[in-house]
Amino acid sequence: MAREMKDSGVVWIGEVPADWSMIRMKNCIKKRDGGAWGEDAVGDDGDVICLRIADFDYARFRFKPTAPEQLTKRHYSQDVIQKLNLSKNDILIEKSGGGEKTPVGRSVIFDKDYPALFANFMDRLRCKEFVDPEFMQFIFATFYKNDYSKNYIKQTTGIQNLDLTSMLANELVAIPNLKEQKEIAANLNQKCAEIDAVLEKTNTSIEEYKKLKKAIITQTVTRGIRGDRPMKESGIEWVPMIPADWSNYRGKHLFYETNERSETGSEELLTVSHKTGVTPRSQKNVNMFMSESLVGYKICRKGDIAANTMWMWQGAIGVSSYRGVISPSYNTYRQRKGAFDSQYLDYLLRVPPLVELYNVCSTGITASRLRLYPEQFLSIQFIVPPMEEQQEIVRFLHSRVDEMDALIQKKEQFLAELETYKKSLIYNYVTGKKEV
Repeated sequence: MAREMKDSGVVWIGEVPADWSMIRMKNCIKKRDGGAWGEDAVGDDGDVICLRIADFDYARFRFKPTAPEQLTKRHYSQDVIQKLNLSKNDILIEKSGGGEKTPVGRSVIFDKDYPALFANFMDRLRCKEFVDPEFMQFIFATFYKNDYSKNYIKQTTGIQNLDLTSMLANELVAIPNLKEQKEIAANLNQKCAEIDAVLEKTNTSIEEYKKLKKAIITQTVTRGIRGDRPMKESGIEWVPMIPADWSNYRGKHLFYETNERSETGSEELLTVSHKTGVTPRSQKNVNMFMSESLVGYKICRKGDIAANTMWMWQGAIGVSSYRGVISPSYNTYRQRKGAFDSQYLDYLLRVPPLVELYNVCSTGITASRLRLYPEQFLSIQFIVPPMEEQQEIVRFLHSRVDEMDALIQKKEQFLAELETYKKSLIYNYVTGKKEV
């Protein structure tokens, strides 16, 4: 027999069981505290683990299973330790931070045995006796995953801030009796754990396929597809042995830097990534700052090499299939004598051993400041197979890579569908549309 339902009066909740109560979030909370960052650890009993946003396992609504000795320790007064020490089933909600694709407002429940405090970018919520913390955490997760938290986000100086006070005061939630809350929470924990196991297994499989794809590309690009064949020492650090009939030259004998500039700014804007090489910016889902005018941007022709100087150490380079413009801070190179098939060259430029060499040859104090300038790039030694074999390699890789990309895409689609199912499952149980 179907249970009797009623209108909750809340758009995102919809109908709820007739015997459930609609209660404001703030009336479910007994205690709320803001976190503290403390001081540098000094090595005495005032040093306590300080949990950060980076320690959240958002997918499982818990803190990551990091060993206590690997977590951040900060120094606090005994008064602060007494006030902010976490207890099991405390809910921690992110009130500052977030990002373009991850709005602020994520929450986790504390279920650890070690003593810990929490940083100042989050608030601790402790539930009243008639509210099960696990059930309440699933409510917060549903609220966030359905984007209703966005109504309470304010942006200041590039940082998202959650107006948690207003959210708790304004929002109503549906609360059954304590016994049913616990049953729902236990059921969701079990079902979500099963889903998370499948998600983890699928993610692992995707990463393995991506590694295999890289390995196949590297093996094929640097050794060819003609089976056992005479090999020779290349004299090149990043690829010691190459087929005997292959050549190698320094970049300066193969490429030269170009510096053509747009006079009208009417050309298509291109971007360079370590994942996709050279692509039109319009195909990218980005909202980064873009200059009002493209006049003075560098011309990049079909077949030109475009290199993101700041991210070459990650492999942000490729051969363009488009005519357009790139940032003036990037570099463009053109072949001198047409030694390469453009598609083979595009594969070659991003093989992991060569990318590692870009890293080694780059200059800068930290990774974020590393730069690979034309002088360094053109001093690198490149392998050059015969043109006919380059084209064989391209045909082979297109077939294999397309197969693997299709398989990876299928698995990623499955992940997205499973995440959607998990979100729907939580929503339906915490609003009473599904019954335990």
